[in-house]
Amino acid sequence: MTSKTDLFPMPPAQHTAEGDIRHVGVELEMGDIDIDSLSRLVADHVGGTVEKRSRYVHTVTGDPAGDWEVELDFAYLKNKTEAPADDLGELAEDILRFGAEQIVPLEIVSPPLPIDRLPEVNELIDRLREAGASGTGGGLSYAFGLHLNPETPATDAATITRHLQAFLCLFDWLKKRAKVDMTRRLTAYIAAYPADYVRLVVDPAYTPGEADLIDDYLAFNPSRNRALDMLPLFAHLDEKRVRAKVADKRVRSRPTYHYRLPNCEIDRPGWGIHEAWADWVMLERVAAEPEKLAALCTLFQTFLDEPFALFNEGWAERVDRWLGEHFPR
Repeated sequence: MTSKTDLFPMPPAQHTAEGDIRHVGVELEMGDIDIDSLSRLVADHVGGTVEKRSRYVHTVTGDPAGDWEVELDFAYLKNKTEAPADDLGELAEDILRFGAEQIVPLEIVSPPLPIDRLPEVNELIDRLREAGASGTGGGLSYAFGLHLNPETPATDAATITRHLQAFLCLFDWLKKRAKVDMTRRLTAYIAAYPADYVRLVVDPAYTPGEADLIDDYLAFNPSRNRALDMLPLFAHLDEKRVRAKVADKRVRSRPTYHYRLPNCEIDRPGWGIHEAWADWVMLERVAAEPEKLAALCTLFQTFLDEPFALFNEGWAERVDRWLGEHFPR
């Protein structure tokens, strides 16, 4: 029988370069539950206390890992309206006043959790499902996502480049595995990287230093709206360089990747973050073996150069077969 812990494979690097256990932040977007009920459930689960900072932002304190935030999804609000940032609070009040929480999702943002605590998030999801929370499949307008914020095992340019290359090579495979909902695919939130940037980075000869790595990314991706948002990590490394190109105040400096691709399917029985986590760990396994990664990058370059690639076997299928040969689960 598979235990909850067995569902969460450990990445190749379980500790940072400084020797500390790695952490992962989790963000869950959902509907069909009110903010008071949601914050009470989170508080009960972690043994914490709800502090109501406003009607639309609650903080749950008392978890040794840090505070949990429960709030109306301001990123969703900002993308759906032309309202200035200063007016979003007033807009959120209007949403609550008219009972329109089903239009704008609520969001749970965990503190950075030690990786061995991830099974606890699945336990919380089970309780939220029982309380009636809905995910992406709960309505035609629901474009709700699950975000993972895994702490990078090291902050040197070589490590980050390998993770980025692994993501680009695995993107089609990850997207197929995630079964990204059509509603979310139609939004700009999880856009793919531009083709020219993909070609630049997957070249095995691409070995930039930190400044060039960040500059190249910003030249093609001055936006949070990527399936893998690198801006928080790059802001952590060189905030001045990032802020010079990106004015978005929602970019928060932290030593993590911001993986935004998966759906939040909280209302589906058996669903949990373990599915997305296992796929992310596969990405890290590939990134941890430079020779195999370089071989995959070369295969991807060849695929991109095929004149009739659209009519041949898809890249996701090729990657799946390659992973089965080189990284059996």
